[in-house]
Amino acid sequence: MNIAWKEIKKSKIRFLILGSIVFLVSFLTLIISGLSNGLSQDNAALIKDLPDGQFYMNEHANETYNLSRIDESTQETLVNEQKDAAALSIQMGFVNDADDKQHSVAFVTSTDSNLFEKVEIGEIVLDQSIEEDGIKVGDAVTNNQFGGEFIVKGFVDQKKYSHAPVAYINMENYQEIYGVKEMQLVFVPGQDNAQAIDGLQSFSNKEFLSTIPSYSAEQMSLNMIIWFLVVISGMLFAIFFYMMNVQKIGLYGILRALGVKTSRLFGMMWYQMFFITAIALTLSVALSQGFTMIAPEGMPFILTLEITIQLSIIFLIIGFIGATLSGFQIRKVEPLHAIQQGEI
Repeated sequence: MNIAWKEIKKSKIRFLILGSIVFLVSFLTLIISGLSNGLSQDNAALIKDLPDGQFYMNEHANETYNLSRIDESTQETLVNEQKDAAALSIQMGFVNDADDKQHSVAFVTSTDSNLFEKVEIGEIVLDQSIEEDGIKVGDAVTNNQFGGEFIVKGFVDQKKYSHAPVAYINMENYQEIYGVKEMQLVFVPGQDNAQAIDGLQSFSNKEFLSTIPSYSAEQMSLNMIIWFLVVISGMLFAIFFYMMNVQKIGLYGILRALGVKTSRLFGMMWYQMFFITAIALTLSVALSQGFTMIAPEGMPFILTLEITIQLSIIFLIIGFIGATLSGFQIRKVEPLHAIQQGEI
């Protein structure tokens, strides 16, 4: 590794340029990952916070929960027979505060369950984000389709649906607002395999997320950008080391003539790759974690340590693959030919 280190010191500018590019790409990837995760939570925290289980909706609803209506007898059977099962409905709407200012919310109601807030008739429990708009516990809010007033009972943390704050209301109030008696969904926690039920279609938590408008498109776009950046970093390593290897053909020829094994030459290249990537990733991880502390309030940015470690490992693997692919030409080096062709 002494040769590898001497080369890094001799060609500081080259390795500094590569390290800078890897730093920028990895930093941008971590930032976009944090934004993707934050938007995912902002779009579907209500669903993502539920335990693993199965969602059931009407099979004629075309995988659109808004069109789903669960037969009351089927609902009663499922809720009574399955432990901790709950029937629920979700509908976008709004509430008006005392100043008659509208606030978009996602109304949620359910049968008695520990998975959802229990709300009495005439009460409402809101996501904490709406508290920033000046609404407090004990305030009265209204809805144009509701004859009375909702009294704010409390707030819950990080409960969003389709980028709107969740508003838990009683089932009777929900039925009055939307004029329906049937619930849209039944959720059964803890089911690994879906139970076949006539007239109903089952979805795992992950599958149900795909039925949320804009969720799949939003996440797919951001994930494509992330993986595109990862692939770019691998190509950068491959191109950089390929050009370096072309310039060092003569050196490799002499080393091969002196009996240096090909595996040692690869080891030298891997050492350089790891050294550059480790420094670049350390800086990008530190800055991205620092960004979580200074990110603007209200910006959906969540970069967990788990995601950071996973992406760092992926970058190291991609760098290793890129460097290795570029090094295959080393195995074909003929010492005498390389010495005649190259200059030291």
